[in-house]
Amino acid sequence: MIGHLQQDGLATATLCEVLEVHRSRYYSWRRGSQSRRAEQDAGMKPLIRDIFWEHKRRYGARRIAQELSSRNQCCGVGRVGRLLREMGLKAIQPKSYRPRTTDSRHRLGYSPNLLLEGSPPGGINQVWVGDISYVPLRGGDFLYLAMLMDLYSRRIVAWELLGHMKETLVLAALRGAIALRQPSVALIHHSDRGGQYAGNAYRRVLARAGMRQSMSRADSCYDNAFMESCFGTIKTELEMESYENERCARSEIGRYVRYYNTRRRHSALDYRTPEEFEAASTNGGPQWPNAKKS
Repeated sequence: MIGHLQQDGLATATLCEVLEVHRSRYYSWRRGSQSRRAEQDAGMKPLIRDIFWEHKRRYGARRIAQELSSRNQCCGVGRVGRLLREMGLKAIQPKSYRPRTTDSRHRLGYSPNLLLEGSPPGGINQVWVGDISYVPLRGGDFLYLAMLMDLYSRRIVAWELLGHMKETLVLAALRGAIALRQPSVALIHHSDRGGQYAGNAYRRVLARAGMRQSMSRADSCYDNAFMESCFGTIKTELEMESYENERCARSEIGRYVRYYNTRRRHSALDYRTPEEFEAASTNGGPQWPNAKKS
């Protein structure tokens, strides 16, 4: 109580006199309180440091606090942030860039945006979203990364990396996803308006699998914001620089995708991993958190 009143500018001596508390007892109590807090902080710092480096600087205060909670260690976000600063630990920060990997100036036809019509997915294999991004190589060349993500669980269900961004790039990812997940008919496949997704071969595979094709509206980057965000996270947390060759790029991206699916806590999933979220949903667990949020 004295501490709160002191913040209002009242002198310690006056407060102790009014409250009939001896000043020596107050100062002894305060030193003990601060000492206990310091001891608790000292015990918490190694745990926070281990989590920080275990996730290779990808976790900030909020995710570290969630990870501590899962280990039955109570430590608020603000306190974790303060201890990170005291240890000089700073998580990787997002970088803004917008590579051009979409050429929508084609005559192959477009599909309507089906995501505008309904509510968020209520289970896995109801909506997949796809996109392409570039991966730099030393010497100025590029590889191209195609991914498909399950919108319900945020799990990356398939990916492919090649030295071009032709239709065969996205076809490889699509076929891999179908083989792995074996989705039922009526799944919505959403992408941007790029010609790779509008090709005849790609549409035939979608039709054989009974998928409904959906595309972003013209000049609307927000219509595929889920994959934009996914690629932004991947490139930030990988601290993606120029790789020596395709083999190195493929190996590192593969390791990260496994981490992303099985170990990385996602804020959109109430800080669960995609693997945990899918397991909970198949056992009658909670619905998609974003369905409850604006």
